[in-house]
Amino acid sequence: MSKKAILHATELATCRTLGPKHGKEMSDVGMITDGAVVMEDGKIVFVGTTGEVKAKYGDFAGYDVIDAKGHAVIPGFVDSHTHFIFGGYRADEFSWRLKGDSYMSIMERGGGIASTMNATRNASKQELKKEGLERMNRMLSYGVTTVEGKSGYGMDKDTELTMLEVMEELDKEHPLDIVRTYLGPHAVPPEYKGRDKEFIDYCLNEVMPLVKERNLAEFADIFTEKGVFGIEDSRYYLQGAKKLGFKLKVHADEMNDLGGSAMAVEEGCTSADHLLMASDESIEKLAKGTTVATLLPATAFSLGAEYARGRKMIDQGCAVAIASDYNPGSCHTCSIPLMIAISCIYMHLSIEEVLNAMTVNGAAAVGRLNTVGSIEVGKKADMVILDKPSIQFLPYCTAMNIVDTVIKNGEEIKIKKEL
Repeated sequence: MSKKAILHATELATCRTLGPKHGKEMSDVGMITDGAVVMEDGKIVFVGTTGEVKAKYGDFAGYDVIDAKGHAVIPGFVDSHTHFIFGGYRADEFSWRLKGDSYMSIMERGGGIASTMNATRNASKQELKKEGLERMNRMLSYGVTTVEGKSGYGMDKDTELTMLEVMEELDKEHPLDIVRTYLGPHAVPPEYKGRDKEFIDYCLNEVMPLVKERNLAEFADIFTEKGVFGIEDSRYYLQGAKKLGFKLKVHADEMNDLGGSAMAVEEGCTSADHLLMASDESIEKLAKGTTVATLLPATAFSLGAEYARGRKMIDQGCAVAIASDYNPGSCHTCSIPLMIAISCIYMHLSIEEVLNAMTVNGAAAVGRLNTVGSIEVGKKADMVILDKPSIQFLPYCTAMNIVDTVIKNGEEIKIKKEL
């Protein structure tokens, strides 16, 4: 039996909860001073003060003990929205955008998602896996212990299945847990131009039954946006996906207020993501529903766009998660420190709210709240030991990585720290 204990954590932010944290609940991280955690066989078996733990376990004979004095301990981060499996890069497009080129002009040059689609379709499974592994190592260095990964850069049967198979293999071979999402309707591929509904039927009838049969994805997602998939087609897809047994997600209200986030609540989506343009009415619906509002601040930062109204969403009572949107185009970063800095400085959230958004609410956004996202008895022993004594250093050390040690399933992971 593997036994480990963390003692004397200057701050132990447990983020304990009975469910997704809404509104004012997001200010409570369940802080314990001089905290301690006991782990056995990869699970948390006791949480409390060091005094309480010592009273129960005595001298810890047979335990590997970590002295965390001078360090803060937090749950492992849950990055609940990424597109980290893809072929090719679009650095040239980023430079074009910096010079003022519009998205449409870049598309006319063969750029945008079409560029990544072609590169991904042409990449071998081994190439996709090699690049995916390197990206997961980088995520781990930032303290991410669970990540959601989407398909969506193939938009045909063979490539979509390959992307999901790559994630399935990486999930078995790498310490990080991967939650897999099918995003076939990420855009309308060239071969279906002008036939949006037919493409959705292709996804539902030709691809998704195979995905479900092979257990390659748990969630189904769609890009609901003006010029991509409208509300009617998105609703049709989500209802079809639900009948096939998928849990639901949606890219919503990123560039236009189509009411995608309100639709997500109505269709019982686990999360609605982006939400830069979500209306007051949609925010009110999110606050009253069970759908997690997942915000992607690094994307708005990379695009020079206005940030989603996270402050208003929390004040209205929403359950807000924060994720990276790591992808080859609009947001080529998985930097947890950058997201924390943006969320605190520019979106005006407290570090307590941000920490809950990137742990427990991130776990809720991927259907993993019962197993990860907080430091509680019975959950996986997924934790991060910071090289500073307080969570207040997370925004203070602006965009700097202050992760000292990552613990995944009760085991210390040796990582190459990304600064």
